[in-house]
Amino acid sequence: MNSYAEKQQRNDVRASHEVATPAPQSASLLVFSDDWGRHPSSCQHLVSSLLPRYQVTWVNTIGMRPPSLNWASLSRGREKISQWLTTPQPAPSEFANPQIVNPRMWPWFRRRWDRALNQRLMLRSLVPIVERQAAPVVAVTTIPIVADLIGKLPVSQWVYYCVDDFSHWPGLDQQTMRIMEAELLERVDVAVAVSEKLQDKLASAGHNAHLLTHGVDLDFWQAGGGTSVSYEQFERPLVVFWGVIDQRMDVAFVHQLDESLDKGTILLVGPQQAPDPKLASSPRTVLLPSLPYDELPSLGQQADVLIMPYQDLPVTRAMQPLKLKEYLATGKPVVVRKLPATQAWGDALDQATTADEFARLVKLRLAEGITIGQRQAREKLQESSWEAKARQFEQMAMLEVPDKVDVARSVQSGYRVVGDA
Repeated sequence: MNSYAEKQQRNDVRASHEVATPAPQSASLLVFSDDWGRHPSSCQHLVSSLLPRYQVTWVNTIGMRPPSLNWASLSRGREKISQWLTTPQPAPSEFANPQIVNPRMWPWFRRRWDRALNQRLMLRSLVPIVERQAAPVVAVTTIPIVADLIGKLPVSQWVYYCVDDFSHWPGLDQQTMRIMEAELLERVDVAVAVSEKLQDKLASAGHNAHLLTHGVDLDFWQAGGGTSVSYEQFERPLVVFWGVIDQRMDVAFVHQLDESLDKGTILLVGPQQAPDPKLASSPRTVLLPSLPYDELPSLGQQADVLIMPYQDLPVTRAMQPLKLKEYLATGKPVVVRKLPATQAWGDALDQATTADEFARLVKLRLAEGITIGQRQAREKLQESSWEAKARQFEQMAMLEVPDKVDVARSVQSGYRVVGDA
């Protein structure tokens, strides 16, 4: 079984059997992150590898992007309302792993009463779930909007799995995210960062964080995917990017590459979140909507060169792109903007600091393909499986879990509750 969906189903079945015939567990997990199954994030990959060993409750939240008067916000709003109306409250079957819960939430966090309302709504749904767990509960969050739950939700330990710098992320209420992350860091027990830049950022806030870079599923990316989407309608060769298309993209890099190509197509594939309109103005550049995750390996195999034309910004200097190791795992040439996250793999790909250099390197790889040295350097990927990363995460966050706490002890823990006098 090579597809992501099949692999998830296999993990779910294995974990469900273990829950139905319980073995002693040191802890269970309560995870706050992007919606389960919406797109395969690093947290979902990590937790998928933990399912056979831990009962997991996954909390789908409202997210961090404040609503706007646009189609994306309307679509997202309808999706959340549908979840709230169709998902049993407060939790589905006790044998499901992960258990998916959808607490009702208010989509803003800027004002004091916004946060107080969200705190009360989430505690109403989550406290009964936590209290039913037989093992101590470890809460893991990738998002700072749960800062107001610490000290009120009766869990034994809080872990911040820091995957991005949301204080610089395009489209978010950056100031609110900065404030809530600072409060979160004052209260969490363990912090884990996916990049050295994020690790340094957390250290500057007074919290020593473990470093856990992303993993990769080599079998999935090297098998070419379970489906095959044809791109024969586009002129070859194909220069491909997949991922969120937003203001982090460097228009100058894309335009220079477009102008330098005598033939071929630049495909930018993924959801568009207010990118620079100039991005689509080049004749050889085509923006395509998102693909199902299972189809990305097929796209990778049909590409001639894979690219990451990001700008050099605070948000891109802090990030650890999940796609970086996925690109490398395809075996195809990779050309990227030189950023802190790419430098550890500098011998396995090509890095550019200017638009001219970026275009030149892409054309070089189109002409010559991947080098022997780059191919050999990618053998390091064998050490980066998600299972190996999950074991490291356990060492960092799960070794010394306190006994389960009760609500009274949690409330008396000394943390201020939003809205309290």
